[in-house]
Amino acid sequence: MKLIILDRDGVINYESDVYIKSPDEWQPLPGSLQAMAQLTAADYRIAIATNQAGIAHGLYDTKTLDAIHNKMQRLARAEGAVIDYITYCPHRNEDNCQCRKPKPGMLLEIAQFFDVELQTVYFIGDSFRDMQAAKAAGCQGMLVKTGYGEKTLADNPQLEVPVFINLAEAVQTLL
Repeated sequence: MKLIILDRDGVINYESDVYIKSPDEWQPLPGSLQAMAQLTAADYRIAIATNQAGIAHGLYDTKTLDAIHNKMQRLARAEGAVIDYITYCPHRNEDNCQCRKPKPGMLLEIAQFFDVELQTVYFIGDSFRDMQAAKAAGCQGMLVKTGYGEKTLADNPQLEVPVFINLAEAVQTLL
């Protein structure tokens, strides 16, 4: 089985410094859903691991998050993409949970769900914490310049992961 893990905000959809708090605010990045459709067509299973501290901050609830994810899945399906699994961390940094990236909890949950070893799995993200989580879980990290990617590169010039303009370019390279 081929599996790929994606961060959500800044990779699939536009990032927001004030959180994506409603389905209306969730807007896909150009080419991201089509890239996911290419992965589906190439027999990849797609999992998403996303930090969602807006829940802990009281900005939205799990019902709203479900509605956001339903929109994402509906738009992805319309392009021919199948999202096989979504996991999220509802905690804040100070909660010190095991699921919030940069900790590997969500990635390990995905590995357990699919019954796979993560050494051959790519995790595509836009932040340093995504790359830290990938390394901690044993995944192969890939950074995109969308979302916080440009800032991540500027702040971490020593980062040793493949870097791509966006999800579409990363997927093109994988395939």
